[in-house]
Amino acid sequence: MPPTASTTPPGQGPPLAGRAIMDQCWRDITFLHWPVDPALVAPLLPRGVRLDLYDGAAWVGLIPFRMVDAGVGSGRPVPWLGTFLETNVRLYSTDDRGRRGVVFCSLDADRLAVVAGANAGFGVPYKWARMSADRVDGGWRYEMRRRTGGRPRSVIDVEVGEPVEPGPLELFLTARFGLHTSVLGRTLWVPNTHGPWPLHRARVRELHDELVTAAGLPGVATAAPASVLHSPGVRTWFGLPQVL
Repeated sequence: MPPTASTTPPGQGPPLAGRAIMDQCWRDITFLHWPVDPALVAPLLPRGVRLDLYDGAAWVGLIPFRMVDAGVGSGRPVPWLGTFLETNVRLYSTDDRGRRGVVFCSLDADRLAVVAGANAGFGVPYKWARMSADRVDGGWRYEMRRRTGGRPRSVIDVEVGEPVEPGPLELFLTARFGLHTSVLGRTLWVPNTHGPWPLHRARVRELHDELVTAAGLPGVATAAPASVLHSPGVRTWFGLPQVL
């Protein structure tokens, strides 16, 4: 069941105001992050939303993971379609009500039906890609190539280290409980909730990424990321979208 107001450790999501419309398990996820000049990324945000900053910087995330057993409401997962691979490029946002969430610059998935449905329903910029995610020598290796456009590719190989107690920066980058997006000219807030991420330090063994550049952020992913984290994952629940 979704978290309740009685359980509020650091990184714990708030309870949803209404019923859950979707639940998902995010598994074997790696968080790569770079601080950037806010002026570089501010034009990429939806109307009525502003950047959420940490130490005066905006942060760009490159996040590969396995989506597992996604389903409607809090019921049974959708067979086959509910499990797929995803890699997203994201920014961090806030609005006038103080809701701190994410803005997706791009999302790539290896299920064409999921791509079509998500683009139609939530206005998020999903693309169809070939993808793989494999355990390799004490870590994870993610490889993908988009099937459309300039067909950017990404190779991410990380070694997973010891568990880490999240500090302020780790919570800022991972404890995000909603999405700001634009649908038909209207900005929406889509809330979600989940328990605290079980986080591990991680080390990049190989990184070759073209997704961040393709999302409109050239030069960012050519530098070493400032933060690299890994998690076995959490289960999350989404609530009804709200118009800003």
